[in-house]
Amino acid sequence: MSEFAQTEFVQTPSQTVGPFYGFALPYEGGPELVNTAHPAAIRLHGRVIDGAGVGLQDALVEIWQPDENGQISRELGAHEPDGYTFTGFGRAATTRAGDFTFTTVKPGSVGGGAPYVLITVFARGLLHHLFTRAYFVDVSALEALAETDAVVKSVPADRRSTLVAVADGPTSYRFDVRLQGEGETVFLDFDA
Repeated sequence: MSEFAQTEFVQTPSQTVGPFYGFALPYEGGPELVNTAHPAAIRLHGRVIDGAGVGLQDALVEIWQPDENGQISRELGAHEPDGYTFTGFGRAATTRAGDFTFTTVKPGSVGGGAPYVLITVFARGLLHHLFTRAYFVDVSALEALAETDAVVKSVPADRRSTLVAVADGPTSYRFDVRLQGEGETVFLDFDA
């Protein structure tokens, strides 16, 4: 019997996305798409929650969005924000409790569609990052949008509320991302 055959091998972990460490992908100013002094500044915050209802630390949340007028930014510099140029992109790491916060603007409508922020979530245990949308309308308005918005229309009516950013203050919106279980956030499949 060869020496190689007698060696005991240890199972390697499967490949997953993350965990993310503070010295890697997060960067200074990543969660601030605009300065807090911007006249249209809002807070978009929430929690990334696992199937057991526990906030997920070391996840990474990215947002992509138009400005408050529905203009899609073509500006460079999202990774080196200067405090006043809106690039439409932000990245935040979650806290130990799974919380994330962005300072941004409420998105405007692009081409007459419902205003939304595209949210991407990276986290350990995920083989692929996840995409979802946070709409800035109440649930009843989202139902009305189902007639004209192909994405909303494709989502079962009883799950559409998971796509709504809920106002919890004059300039603050909460959007929790539940990865699985009851109330699981609707995730989008761009390969379909």
